[in-house]
Amino acid sequence: MMVWTLVILFAVSVVLLIMSIFKTRNRAKEEQQELETVHLALMDEINHLKDGIRTLELEMDILEKEAGIQLSAFDKQFRLEVLDLYKRNYSIESIAEKKQVTKAEIEEILAPFMAAKNERSKVAGGNE
Repeated sequence: MMVWTLVILFAVSVVLLIMSIFKTRNRAKEEQQELETVHLALMDEINHLKDGIRTLELEMDILEKEAGIQLSAFDKQFRLEVLDLYKRNYSIESIAEKKQVTKAEIEEILAPFMAAKNERSKVAGGNE
């Protein structure tokens, strides 16, 4: 009687082990599919953002040509870096020092943006 009980318990444990292996495989497949779905969604979003950036670059090129402004790639990059530093609240003096140019050159580059910032602060102050 004791032997039969042990045999039955052993058989049940083998069956449960096999069931556990199959369920684990199914879960792993489901998780892999979810991961692939998320990956594809992220790739679609990245491609969408790249298309948007490309469109903005083309629009910027068109506006530059219409305005008659021709800047080299270096000048564009320099202006973008200066504007980025300004928007991160660096002082004009520190930007000039960091970029190794005069304060007047930085002020000239930032003039349109400083005027726009001053106008926004006046509007915000007027609403109080």
